[in-house]
Amino acid sequence: MTKNIRNIGILAAADAGKTTLTEHFLFLSGVTKKLGSVDNGTTQTDSLNVEKERGISVRSANTSFLWEDVEINLIDTPGHVDFSADVERILRAIDAAILVVSAVEGIQAQTETIWSALKRNKIPTLIFINKIDRMGANTENVLSEIHKELTKNTIQLQQTLDEGSNEATIISCWNLSTPNDNITERIASTDDILLEKYINGEAISFGDANQSLIKAVHCCELYPVLMGSAKNNMGIEALLHAVKLYLPQAKGKIENTLSALVYRIEYDKNIGKISHVRIFEGRIANREVINNASRNLSEKITRIRKLKNGKYEDVAEATAGDVVGICGLNEARYGDILGEVTEHIPVSVSMRSPLLTVQLKAINDKDYASLALALQELNIEDPSLDFQWLKEEKELHVKIIGWIQIEILERMIEDRFQIKTKFENPVVIYKETPSTVADGFVRYWMPKPCWAILKFRIEPGLRGSGVIYESKIGVNDVMQKYQNEVERTIPVALQQGIKGWEVTDLKIILVEGEDHEMHTHPGDFVVATPMGIMDGLVNTGTTLLEPMIAFKISANEELLGNIASDITQMRGSFDSPTMENGKFILTGILPLATSHDYPLKLSSRSGGKAKIITQFHSYRECNDDEGVTREFKGISPLDTAKYILKARKALQ
Repeated sequence: MTKNIRNIGILAAADAGKTTLTEHFLFLSGVTKKLGSVDNGTTQTDSLNVEKERGISVRSANTSFLWEDVEINLIDTPGHVDFSADVERILRAIDAAILVVSAVEGIQAQTETIWSALKRNKIPTLIFINKIDRMGANTENVLSEIHKELTKNTIQLQQTLDEGSNEATIISCWNLSTPNDNITERIASTDDILLEKYINGEAISFGDANQSLIKAVHCCELYPVLMGSAKNNMGIEALLHAVKLYLPQAKGKIENTLSALVYRIEYDKNIGKISHVRIFEGRIANREVINNASRNLSEKITRIRKLKNGKYEDVAEATAGDVVGICGLNEARYGDILGEVTEHIPVSVSMRSPLLTVQLKAINDKDYASLALALQELNIEDPSLDFQWLKEEKELHVKIIGWIQIEILERMIEDRFQIKTKFENPVVIYKETPSTVADGFVRYWMPKPCWAILKFRIEPGLRGSGVIYESKIGVNDVMQKYQNEVERTIPVALQQGIKGWEVTDLKIILVEGEDHEMHTHPGDFVVATPMGIMDGLVNTGTTLLEPMIAFKISANEELLGNIASDITQMRGSFDSPTMENGKFILTGILPLATSHDYPLKLSSRSGGKAKIITQFHSYRECNDDEGVTREFKGISPLDTAKYILKARKALQ
């Protein structure tokens, strides 16, 4: 079996105090001799210059320490919504989590987003209410928010006295010397054996109840709540004991066949590419050749780095439960599975989808090629950037979640690659879909030698259906190997439609086709397919699709009229509001294009007291004058002469 390891993530909305909490873990465990400070830029896990200067985490960071007999691998994650993609990747590598909530600010929009992801991935979680000594702290209100907005299945293990002041203290209400009937009853509700004892009036020992609590936490039936102040080292030891006692040990057997996940990629200026890997089953040895099941290739490991007491050390092997950095996997990408695919590896859960695209330019023209290479490297580290290099136009584009991400990318590129950049204004990512049913035809038989004839039937699909492809022709018309080329090329052909956006929600049926025994070459159908698809899209016409976001707004009642008016003006819709204690909650959907800056406007309108939570909802039809159409990037398949010359590498 695995060693006594806890692989945990520490998650929170921005400014809840998770990085400070991590610093105290390292200090109390003896890894560091001096406490780092977020304000002073001296924390262990905020290593980038931009993190130190701004006092925020913009990428996840691993650390490791021993607490008593337990090896704790901890990943400190970014709290700002713009870096949600990093948090998504980390959730696949951890077995448990600590969710930090501020006793002053309470549940934030990003807190709810994080909680939804933890819940979907069924990750056992401790909830830590931080900053109980800060003015305005109110743990009772925060607990009420947790029950209302996150989960009612909490188990409060501590209480506070004199919160909101320097005299704040914590009292344990669940230990061997202080059993609690209310807590025992709550635990018994998740355990049939204990529940029967409780109903029959039989005594339930603290030990039995606590064992049942451990099981309930592991099954995500109960979530322990603890309290403290990370900045003042209050409640931190109790939290560490709870990590050891209540959070699950890493599972997996060393003797099993290797099954591991690449959950993060980074580049080190001295070492080169490092693949961060969580091993779920088996072992990995240095100098070993291992199979990348996701890419159907094998590569040789040249170095294994493991965190020990906060520092990386080279090790000869790593085994089930370990989190390590591996060198030598040049072809590895995020999400790759090493060894064998098993059910133990969690699936990816989306928290935020990038819905904006932005063009980057090097301030110095001579840095253009270097910037493109830098973005390729950053894209391997963060695939959500979806970097596009449009070489004909000499344009570089990435996808982003928000404006803060632009500022951070600009600074990271300058610090890491010594390239000064400027970003154009972000543009909402639209899509397009066929407006009606029509055929697309291509006869690619000149200039010889070539021969590929295709006829596609293109039909609109249901919203959200993506791309459905079907062939109704036989191998006597077009050989199967050529039909395979058609199917492989369709996603490329749909990257840009007649309005410049990706085409989706359609069905493509290959209804006629012809190859030639003498003149057809393997690449002919690759060249022909985009021409036939684009011809069909011209005949169907296309409708723009715009991204819609779902929102939940909570604010004081007197703001309801103004906010409802705002939503209507933004082409949004909303359900009937719910009213409670002088506040309302309003839910609905909004076009991203009209509402991307609304959180700032709402904060200004409400004096910072209103709260809005948003997430991607769907793509919906919109008129051309409500959206954005673009020129085709590159040479369009509709410009057949130039397109064929380019495809045949006869046009530079």
